[in-house]
Amino acid sequence: MTTLEQDRAETALATDRPITGLDRCDSCSAQAYVRVVVHGSELLFCGHHAKKHEAKLRPIAEMWHDETSRLVDAQ
Repeated sequence: MTTLEQDRAETALATDRPITGLDRCDSCSAQAYVRVVVHGSELLFCGHHAKKHEAKLRPIAEMWHDETSRLVDAQ
């Protein structure tokens, strides 16, 4: 892997960047609010799918970045 490819890979997995409206859930394409890194790969989930997969992923996750607190109850 060249230095340029390494830089791109690191940029693609920039875990300190905020999750934006352009980030989509890997399960259903809804807006993502949770970023998980497992075995060096980034997974994005909406709140629903993050909860659904959390029990299996949390023990093996290298990083779990949760922004579901941005969701507001409409009631």
